[in-house]
Amino acid sequence: MQTDIVGQAQALRPDGMRPEEWQARVELAACYRVFDQLGWTELVFNHITLRVPGAQPAFLINPFGLNYDEVTARNLVKIGHDGVPLEPTPHHVNRAGFVIHSAVHAARPDAHCIMHTHTTAGMAIACKQGGLGHDDFYGAELFGDVAYHAFEGVTVHDEEGPRLVASLADKRVMILRNHGMLITGSNVFNAFRWAWTLQRACEVQVAAGSLSGPNEPLSDAVRRACAEDAKAFGATQELERMLFASVLRRARLQATDLV
Repeated sequence: MQTDIVGQAQALRPDGMRPEEWQARVELAACYRVFDQLGWTELVFNHITLRVPGAQPAFLINPFGLNYDEVTARNLVKIGHDGVPLEPTPHHVNRAGFVIHSAVHAARPDAHCIMHTHTTAGMAIACKQGGLGHDDFYGAELFGDVAYHAFEGVTVHDEEGPRLVASLADKRVMILRNHGMLITGSNVFNAFRWAWTLQRACEVQVAAGSLSGPNEPLSDAVRRACAEDAKAFGATQELERMLFASVLRRARLQATDLV
C-alpha cells in the first residue's frame, strides 16, 4: 500500500501530528475522492466519518459546505460525540451528519467507518416497501445483513439517535426508509467494499424492476451460502484495499491533492 497515492500522502505528515491520526485523515480524504469519482455525491451533503484512534472518543467528518473533491486530510473536522470540534477550525459541521454518525460510532465499537449516501438507486430502493431484494449476485451477498429504519424526517434531533442504533442492531448496512443508505465498516476500505456491493445491488434491482416479466427468485439457502462466501472472499484486507485503490487511480490524483 505504501507505493500508492495513499501511502505517499501518509509520508507527508505535518510536524506534531500523531501518525495514527494522520493515517486516518489521509485514508478518509482519499475516500471522499473515491466517492466523487463514482458520482456518489449530493452537492455538499451526506457524510463519511472515521473514528480517530486514541483515548478520547473522536471522529473525523467532512467540512460542511465543501464538495467532496475539496476535502483534504488537513481540512477534515475532528469532533467528539457531542458534535463539538476538538481543534480550531474555520469549518462547520452538518447537524444531520453529527446526529447519525455520532450515535452509531458511540454504540458500535466495530463501526470505525460510517458512510451515508443518497444515490438515486439507493433512495429508490429505500422508497420501496419491499426494501432491498436478495435475488441477484450483489443483493445475495448482503442476505441477513441489512437493517431498516423508519423515516422520521431530517435527522437533526438527538432523540432519534437511540432509535437509529436500535434499528441497526448488529447489521453491517441499514436502509433508511424514504431517505438513503448507511454502511458501517472496520476501516475505510472495508466500509467501501460493502458500500459498493450495496450500491450495485440497488442498481441491479432498479434495472431488473424496469423490465417486464417476473424476476427469478433465489432460495434462502443459496442466498445464505452466497453471503457466507462473500464474507470469506473478503476476509483479508488486501482485496478491499485493491478495490479502493483501483477507483482512486482513475481519479489521477497526486499525493499532494489529498493533503
